Amino acid sequence: MTKGNDPKPKRLSGGNPQIPKGDGDGPVQAYIDAMPGWKREVGRRLDALVEQTVPNVRKAVRWNSPFYGVAGKGWFLSYHCFTNYVKVTFLNGASLRPLPPVASKHQTVRYLHIHEDDRIDEERLASWIRQAAALPGENLF
Repeated sequence: MTKGNDPKPKRLSGGNPQIPKGDGDGPVQAYIDAMPGWKREVGRRLDALVEQTVPNVRKAVRWNSPFYGVAGKGWFLSYHCFTNYVKVTFLNGASLRPLPPVASKHQTVRYLHIHEDDRIDEERLASWIRQAAALPGENLF
């Protein structure tokens, strides 16, 4: 959280902001605002793309990461800051086509790592978001 009069959230390893658990757009925007450097713009773009692609998307911060879901279906996407990239997690990503590029130790999960100089293929990302939102999500809470 914050120390003394410093309004900035504490950053965990890799620069990931420590944001209290909360539901709605407010905690997600607080997380994005606290993302370090170039990662903040990635967070803004991801948030906007999810909102454009999934009407009435549900948002929350859990485990110091923004989560996106559909009411009655569960969570389908989250992201997290690491030292050299932003990890986008598709919670049911093994069902997406084409598969997101990075495998997980969890059979159903797939990742997309976004590095500072990467050009984001927003068309493909929107397709994955649309597919993921249509699938049964994860009820992790």
